[in-house]
Amino acid sequence: MFISVFDVFKIGIGPSSSHTMGPMVAAGRFLDRLRAAPFAAHGLRASLHGSLAFTGKGHATDRAVILGLDGFVLERYDAEAAEAALVRIAETGTLRPEGLGALSFDPATDLIFDYDSALPGHPNGMKIMALDAQGDVILSEVYYSIGGGFVLTEAEQAAGRAEAEGSPIPYPFKSAAEMLEMAQRSGLSIAQMKGANEAARGRADVSDGIGRIWQVMSDCIDRGLETGGILPGGLSVKRRAAAIHDALRDEAGRNLAPPHVINDWIACYAMAVNEENAAGGQVVTAPTNGAAGVMPAVVKYWLAHVPTASRDRLPEFFLTAAAIGGLVKYNASISGAEAGCQAEVGSAAAMAAAGLCAVMGGSPEQIENAAEIALEHHLGMTCDPVRGLVQVPCIERNGLGAIKAVSAASLALRGDGSHFVPLDACIETMRQTGRDMHAHYKETSLGGLAVNVPNC
Repeated sequence: MFISVFDVFKIGIGPSSSHTMGPMVAAGRFLDRLRAAPFAAHGLRASLHGSLAFTGKGHATDRAVILGLDGFVLERYDAEAAEAALVRIAETGTLRPEGLGALSFDPATDLIFDYDSALPGHPNGMKIMALDAQGDVILSEVYYSIGGGFVLTEAEQAAGRAEAEGSPIPYPFKSAAEMLEMAQRSGLSIAQMKGANEAARGRADVSDGIGRIWQVMSDCIDRGLETGGILPGGLSVKRRAAAIHDALRDEAGRNLAPPHVINDWIACYAMAVNEENAAGGQVVTAPTNGAAGVMPAVVKYWLAHVPTASRDRLPEFFLTAAAIGGLVKYNASISGAEAGCQAEVGSAAAMAAAGLCAVMGGSPEQIENAAEIALEHHLGMTCDPVRGLVQVPCIERNGLGAIKAVSAASLALRGDGSHFVPLDACIETMRQTGRDMHAHYKETSLGGLAVNVPNC
């Protein structure tokens, strides 16, 4: 089993990896398929199903699909150009993706929110169709956005293709038990094994790539800590990270400050990221956008507040975290629409706890323990965003997830790695809990806080 560190941590845009990034990727894949087709299309149409329909507008799914069909890609996303393109498409009813010419597309009629017909492969389903001049479908594809920006076609989903293909890897662990056994047998750390797997797939620039990921994360924190105002979407949610950060800096150096104030710093870093995500800014999936604040907050805590921290060990932090994230994705889910927020913030906390434990000197057994502690205490957490926006309770939830991650790493380091509940059992429990969870509590905004607090 191989899921690259650069698949777990992907640079993208907010507010959602599954509802914004994934649909844009799916649209781009369809354009590639259309470019390879032996015929020319006259127009395009798309339909959103399941959670993509119910919370799509709150997650900017409509914008993402339209822009993706117009040729926008995450790697070269330009916010100003995107806004201009949306205006042009609304006024002209025409898409202009590179290599395909002008394609008819009326956002009011050709982007369909289908609330009644869920697709069988995943709660985040969408269908994209190419039309001839008479409006008949000449090419269609079903895509599933399975979380973290990962996208599978219907055929790929049916075949169970959820991991990258390629050359063999030296440490193909598919479970935490296999990971620990391979670490013991090889004498390598989890990060070293993960790095060897990356090298086997031709990743010679892992350290540089991780440095780039951290730079984007760090920049996101900085923007969030400097920006006030009201978040878009209609809930009138006030940005708080900047004000909290200002207060913390004013209090810094006071001998009377209670020790628990460190939790405010950690939460503040996480909230800064998720406020940026809610505003549609550039973030890194970790492993999703909805949970994008946990990992950078814990890394920032380590670098800024732990005296022994060193940027040279960032690859160890991220490779360890990616190993845990890969296990959760492979054996359960990182999708809130599939398994609730336990799959997003819970997974992120497990990853961050493992990474922090590693750079604090933890053994493979202690790292596995840290991940288990963090995930275990998110089990059963629902995904119930108010009005489908990744704001309430998502922003604060990342702050608390980061605090739990730090606490989990600290507790694991106080032990010898032996513990009662294996990480594999915890991941399987999360999968079963997600399977049994009512759909109202899995990102549809049909239950929980989404219906029990005012939406305006």
